[in-house]
Amino acid sequence: MSDAFAWLYSDVVKDHFMNPKNVSSPGDSFEADATGMVGNVKCGDQMMFLIKVKDDIIVDVRWKTYGCASAIASTSMLSEVIKGLHIRDAYNIKPEDIAKRLGGLPDNKIHCSVLGDKALRAAIDDYLAKTGREGLYRNEGARIICSCLNISDRDIEDAVKHGARDWASLQERTKIGTVCGGCKADAEVLLHEYVHIFGDE
Repeated sequence: MSDAFAWLYSDVVKDHFMNPKNVSSPGDSFEADATGMVGNVKCGDQMMFLIKVKDDIIVDVRWKTYGCASAIASTSMLSEVIKGLHIRDAYNIKPEDIAKRLGGLPDNKIHCSVLGDKALRAAIDDYLAKTGREGLYRNEGARIICSCLNISDRDIEDAVKHGARDWASLQERTKIGTVCGGCKADAEVLLHEYVHIFGDE
């Protein structure tokens, strides 16, 4: 293993990358109650999360990804953390919580840790829809990006899921940045991130 790799990644990251936990494998008899899929394999990052739930508690989980060491390690750690959690608590786990448990990630790899949390939320949304509670936690833990129009990061995420791919189409769907415009820089960062995760191009 190169010195550069040793410098970039903590021992915890390396362990979860070399020995990932709860990975879905061919022939696995795991019967999921819900599934979440995010990412774009054309960009090299795609994540599938499968959860088994009893009385709104996540009792088991499997996942599969096409991604880098950081994505694999982050999702492995996430899959361990959420076992035994109520779906609401799991829904609100943040990528930075997982990065902290891993002993940190290189700055240029932090974005990789969001795949797991997005796929997990997609799986929980799927479970809620199947149990007649669609959208129950949608705005919990959301961060307001445009205070003029009360537009959150979740609103931007939803816009991308429904086809927004650039600033003009994001504005068309959400009206973000049409009052003072002070949110544009932060919104464009999120837009780029979500297009990478959810885009089809």
